[in-house]
Amino acid sequence: MARPSVIQLAIKEKAALYVAYIPMFTEGGIFIPTAREHRLGEEIYVLLSLPDDPQRYPVAGKVAWITPADAAGNRTQGVGIRFPKDEKSIQLKAKIEAILGTSLTSERPTQTI
Repeated sequence: MARPSVIQLAIKEKAALYVAYIPMFTEGGIFIPTAREHRLGEEIYVLLSLPDDPQRYPVAGKVAWITPADAAGNRTQGVGIRFPKDEKSIQLKAKIEAILGTSLTSERPTQTI
């Protein structure tokens, strides 16, 4: 069996976190821009950095959707990763939602579903 991909994703601004975060997943999730081929259900290990936070958060997520290179609406090519059902993911989701605050309810478009 192939080892999971390892991707480092450093999100430096709240606006970038807003367009990448996937609140519709119960455990949370994140959009990763990538031209690499991935399959639904594939495991991806993400080292996630959040705005104004020196810590890197390791997440062993799974590909939950794929945005192809020629997607409609000028969407960025990449994959949506669903966080695993574990305590670390619950804490990470809470941290992301605290950073985003009221912008979570914004109608602005995102890179996600």
